Amino acid sequence: MDVEVLMPSGPYYTAAEKAEIWERRRRGESASVIARGMGRHRNAVREYLKQTGGVRPRPRRRSPRELSVVEREEISRGLAAGESCRRIAGRIGRTHTTVSREVGRNGGRHRYRAAEAEKATLRRHRRPKPSKFKLWPRLRAAVVERLEKNWSPEQISAWLKLEYPDDPEMQVSHETIYLSLYVQSRGTMRKELARHLRTHRSFRQPKKPQPANRGIRDRILISERPAEAADRAVPGHWEGDLLLGKPTDAIGTLVERSTRFVLLFQLPGGRIGAEPVREGLAASILRLPAGLRRSLTWDQGHEMAEHLRFTIDTGVAVYFCNPHSPWQRGTAENTNGLLRQYFPKGKSLAGVIQAELDRVADELNGRPRKTLGWKTPAQKLAELIESDLSAA
Repeated sequence: MDVEVLMPSGPYYTAAEKAEIWERRRRGESASVIARGMGRHRNAVREYLKQTGGVRPRPRRRSPRELSVVEREEISRGLAAGESCRRIAGRIGRTHTTVSREVGRNGGRHRYRAAEAEKATLRRHRRPKPSKFKLWPRLRAAVVERLEKNWSPEQISAWLKLEYPDDPEMQVSHETIYLSLYVQSRGTMRKELARHLRTHRSFRQPKKPQPANRGIRDRILISERPAEAADRAVPGHWEGDLLLGKPTDAIGTLVERSTRFVLLFQLPGGRIGAEPVREGLAASILRLPAGLRRSLTWDQGHEMAEHLRFTIDTGVAVYFCNPHSPWQRGTAENTNGLLRQYFPKGKSLAGVIQAELDRVADELNGRPRKTLGWKTPAQKLAELIESDLSAA
């Protein structure tokens, strides 16, 4: 008869176990992988991460004036041997009043235990400072209003600094907003507001290694791309990618490097392949003014197998990232992350129409961006076009 072995699944973790959890998280391991590696139930690990909001708590630093664990052990042994508080204090280098107060607050001479005294001290030191959102309801209302409009915490923080430059009560860092959403004990933000974040996550996730890109024939590598594209000095240089829904469907994304202006397009027939991608790309690119059609950067996915024909049809040269170098197309990667707020991973995109894609693109192009000095991509693109027209 088989006997089921139950793994410990309780909420208690030792300091060493907590340190192991955070080290594994730093390496990008999921809660399930961490649980298997530690012999814990995955729900127990996930519950601990939810309680902390996926944010590693700051390590507690013991004050030099506070008794250490070793000193408490010496006190316990001295009391067991019948020594006076004054004699114990002299041996550990403390005043007799310090030892007397320590013993008195932790059960007296006959009930004092070093381990219990240490735990009681830790409990007494947990005094969370009230957050800014509890202290300043007006600030909280402003943040909530913009979260409900799908603004990111970083956009909200920057807007508050511009809107209230001389009012410190109306300014807050984006990290504080994240912590108030992820760690419920840190603030008064409703947990439901986390759904307005582009990731829809209820706690912070570790960074995961990016998958390697695949090679493609007849490619021109990014090292041969014009310098004006690399330094983002001239508009018209684009980065592209496919945003997957289910494994069999996707939408196309284009983002302009200097302005972060976004275009989204359907794949003809809803199919992922070289021909649908070429047709969808060409249709989107050819709608742009000639001055905004200079180059396109893509990874080495097989969906760009017809890149030569695309260049013939549009006059736009295609440059490919080096293998295993997705960071060379970082603007597209970042844009895909923003788009996941609207098109969650694993949800089919087969029924998404072009009108919906245009609406999402308009919303993204109307949101302020830190890299643009908190201007919107639409504003930045309009400024560059107007500048070019004036120069002509």
